[in-house]
Amino acid sequence: MTIVPDFGLMVETHFSKVIRPIMSQVLLTLFQQADNAKGTLRERVCNTLRTAIHSGTLSAGQRLPSSRVLAADLGVSRVTAEAAYAQLEAEGYLHRRVGQGTSVAIQIAKPAPIRKSSGQLRLSQRGLAIVQTGGCRDPQQPLPFAAGSPDLRAFPLKLWQQLTAQRLRLQGEKLLRYGDPHGYLPLREAIAGYVSQTRGVNCDAEQVIVLTSSQQALQLIATLLIDNGDVVWVEEPGYNGAKNAFTSAGANLVPVAVDEAGLQPDGSLPPPRLIYLTPSHQYPTGVALSLERRLALLEQARQSQSWIIEDDYDSEFHYDGQPMPAMQGLDRHGTVLYVGTFSKALFPSLRLAYLIVPPALVTAFTTARSVYDGHCAQLAQAVTAEFILQGHFAAHIRYMRQLYRSRRDWLLTQLAQHLGHFATPQHAGGGLQLGVWLPRGQEAELTRQAQQLGVITPGLSTQYQNASSRRDGWLLGFSALTPGEITLAVERLRRINPVTANLPE
Repeated sequence: MTIVPDFGLMVETHFSKVIRPIMSQVLLTLFQQADNAKGTLRERVCNTLRTAIHSGTLSAGQRLPSSRVLAADLGVSRVTAEAAYAQLEAEGYLHRRVGQGTSVAIQIAKPAPIRKSSGQLRLSQRGLAIVQTGGCRDPQQPLPFAAGSPDLRAFPLKLWQQLTAQRLRLQGEKLLRYGDPHGYLPLREAIAGYVSQTRGVNCDAEQVIVLTSSQQALQLIATLLIDNGDVVWVEEPGYNGAKNAFTSAGANLVPVAVDEAGLQPDGSLPPPRLIYLTPSHQYPTGVALSLERRLALLEQARQSQSWIIEDDYDSEFHYDGQPMPAMQGLDRHGTVLYVGTFSKALFPSLRLAYLIVPPALVTAFTTARSVYDGHCAQLAQAVTAEFILQGHFAAHIRYMRQLYRSRRDWLLTQLAQHLGHFATPQHAGGGLQLGVWLPRGQEAELTRQAQQLGVITPGLSTQYQNASSRRDGWLLGFSALTPGEITLAVERLRRINPVTANLPE
C-alpha cells in the first residue's frame, strides 16, 4: 500500500491496483477495528462515523465519500451506507444537500478533549538531566549583536550551486543512498589535509569522524567517556553547550579560572577524567591558551590518564599575528580529541562538523555514531569535499578573515568612542564575537534597556558556574553585521541612561 500524492492510497489486490482516498482508508480502518462488535452492519457503519467525528478524525464541515464510494470501501451494500448516512443526519451528525454531497455538521463535530496527565512527567534520570540543562539554542536571525553568526551575505552561493549540480550529475544515485557513519571518505581526507596544513593537527582520514555539529561531538564524547560522578574540568567562564553535554552525562563539573593566558592549571583540584578547552579563542573571553599552559595540561592529562577535549570552533578567524598550532599536534600520548565545525566557516544549516580522535577510539565512536543518527547527508559532504579540494574553502576563509577583522576593529572603535563610560571591551585576537565588561551588578539592567532599544546583548554572567566568580558583561557578535549596522546598533546603545542604570559616575 503506497501513498500517491494528491490522490490517496494505492491499494494492490490480486487483480489490480486501486487508488483509494485517504479518508476512505481511515474509515475502513475504524470499521475493521469493529469487526467483532455486535449489531447490524448499518449500526457498525454508524458507530464508525460517530467515533471518527468525536475523535476529531472527521472535522466540522469535512466532506465525506458518497454512499456508493463508502459502500465499496467498507464492503457493505449501498443501501446500508445510505441508511447509515440517513440515521446520522437525523441525529444531527451529518449535513446532506442535493448536489453538494454529505459533510460533517458544523455544530456537532468537536474533537475529544486531550486528557491532562495527573502525574509528573515520567522521564528517566538521564532524560531529566538533559531537560534541566535548558538545552542549547543558536540565534536564527543575525540581529545585532547576536553572537556567533557568520555573514551569509558574503557566502559564494552561486559557486556552491554549481558544485552541487556537478556532484549530482556525476554521483547522483550514489549520494542519495545511506552513507558511512564514519563519514564520506573524500571529505575525511580533505579535512585531515586541511587541519594538518593550517592547524598542525597530526592525523589521518581514519581518525576523522564527520558529524552534524560540534554539539553532537561533545554529546558523543560525554556518552562514551564519562560515567556518573566523573570530574570534568571546564573553563570559568566557559561554553554552556559543553557544560550541558557533560552535566547530562552525570559529570561533576569543576570550574577552573581563566585569566589573560587561558585556563589556570591547579594542582589542588581533584584529578579530572576529562578537561574541556577552547584554547585558540577561549569562549567567551577570547584569550589564547599559552604554550606553557598547553604543555602543563598535556602533562596533567598524561599523569591522571585524562582526556583533553580541544574545541577549535572558530580558529579559522584569527586576526592578530600567527595563531598558535592546535594542542592536538603537541600531544604525544593520544589524549586529545579535536573538535571542529563548518557552521562558522561556511554556513550553519550545512550541519557538518568533525571529531578527530586517537586511533584507539575510532571504532567506539563510529559505532556510537551509528546508533544515534547514522550519518550526515551524503550530498552535503560531497559538495563540501569539493569546495575544500578545489581551493575554494581556503580562499573563502582568507576573504572572511579580512572582512571580520575590519568589523572587529570597527566595533572596538565605536565602543571606545560612544560607550567607554560604562563598557570595557576585551581585545580578542580572533573569533566572531567580542566580550565587553560592565560595572558589577549592572548586566541585567543594561541588557533590559538594550532590549528595549531593539539591540540584543547576550550576557556574559550566564557563562559562569560559580556565583562568587561571576562578572557582568556582554558578548557582542560582530561578524554578521556591516560597519553601518554596527554603527546603528552602538548609536542605539548610547541612549542607555547611566543614571537609570544606576551606574557609578
